[in-house]
Amino acid sequence: MVKIKTLVFSGGEIHDYKGCGQAAMEALSEREEFDLTYIENDLSVLVAPNLDPYDLIVFYYTVGSITDAQKNGLLNFVASGKGYAGFHSAADSFRDCPEYRAMVGGHFITHPAYRQFQVSIVDSDHPITKDMTEFYVTDEQYILDYDPRVHVLASALWKGKAMPVAWIKPWGKGRVFYLSLGHNPDSARDKNFKVLLQRGAIWAGTPV
Repeated sequence: MVKIKTLVFSGGEIHDYKGCGQAAMEALSEREEFDLTYIENDLSVLVAPNLDPYDLIVFYYTVGSITDAQKNGLLNFVASGKGYAGFHSAADSFRDCPEYRAMVGGHFITHPAYRQFQVSIVDSDHPITKDMTEFYVTDEQYILDYDPRVHVLASALWKGKAMPVAWIKPWGKGRVFYLSLGHNPDSARDKNFKVLLQRGAIWAGTPV
């Protein structure tokens, strides 16, 4: 098996990026498809050609700012045919960078209180969500402003309307997967979160 060379990157403010980064590493290490590297907070890794050894970046970062060189390195990496799998606060990274938000496919607006809520599977035929059924999580639900062209895989109700929980989209020749779950290490160890992150990362990191 040719493994997916994967960089798990965590950092930023507000969230427990150390705990969530380690939980992501634990989840992905359960699958034999990944060759894993872990980096915290050092955004210089995004500058070309530093991402060249990798097929996929799994991203968890809150707020912060990104330089043009870092932005171009990340966006061009994905557009060249590589993969991006972001979870939770990946939609709240680099608020002053519209190009990053465009690549992810949406951005954080607000969230209700940390609580239990139900997630519904929208596309049960896609390999990421295949054979999954609705489930409950205890997590922080992200309310997102998102591009209507994203392909929504799972959603949850907020004020009576369906809000995406997981989606996929293209970026150039590359693949983008976003999962809004994973606020803290406990949430990121939920069995359904792990399945979605594992499958989403495999999908994003597999060449088209």
